[in-house]
Amino acid sequence: NPVEKQAIFENHHEPIIDRETWERVQELRKQRKRPNRYDEVGLFSGMLFCADCGHVMYQQRYQNKNRKQDCYICGSYKKRTRDCTAHFIRTDLLTAGVLSNLRQVTEYAAKHESRFVKLLIQQNEIGGKRKTAAATRQLEQAQERISEVSRIIKRLYEDNVNGKISDERFMELSADYEQEQRELKDRAAALQAELDKSQAATVNAEKFMGIVRKHLAFEELTPTLLREMIEKIVVHECSYDENGTRRQDIEIYYSFVGKIDLPEA
Repeated sequence: NPVEKQAIFENHHEPIIDRETWERVQELRKQRKRPNRYDEVGLFSGMLFCADCGHVMYQQRYQNKNRKQDCYICGSYKKRTRDCTAHFIRTDLLTAGVLSNLRQVTEYAAKHESRFVKLLIQQNEIGGKRKTAAATRQLEQAQERISEVSRIIKRLYEDNVNGKISDERFMELSADYEQEQRELKDRAAALQAELDKSQAATVNAEKFMGIVRKHLAFEELTPTLLREMIEKIVVHECSYDENGTRRQDIEIYYSFVGKIDLPEA
């Protein structure tokens, strides 16, 4: 059947997977990398990003009789496309750090599942039930005032047509009310966005918990585990203290929920 004669009717049968999962898979497909010269694909390839310039970080490996190295460096630094530093991080140290964080998250989730879900929601919504309730009230008040102002503008127009107020007075008053209405609509849109974010936080927390339950017991990092649980990892440039001790921060953004800050034990 020629393409021009084809017709597509969407959303007319039960989907095999939900749209969010489909979109997540498409993102993961973008992260697929070609094997390197060792016929391997780096475990973190496509997932590491420079904290300063945002460029993806590249795996760099070499071995000679004196030294063996496996690391990741900033793509901008490697290609000299912009002024950025190497953000060098060894693969073994990165693996150990990510593995440690993953274990902390999954162990906490296993021991305190309801508390963990509540924590995820609080970290990704607008600030808890009280703030959500306050935003709901403010939204209702804004919507009521928008309707009231519309009625006022309509009455002003009718009074102007009937000669009860002058054209000059009508223009002055209507301009003030229209300005108020625009501001109220902007405020209502912002409040609605906050409430949508709160609702999404609950849904996303449950989605992430579904992934966590699949991986409560694991021994090593695998590509499947890594890409199902983690969206991206941001690598900062290293620093040294007064004793010459090297320190380097990484930020782990988990699927659906972003960064997770666990309470101190």
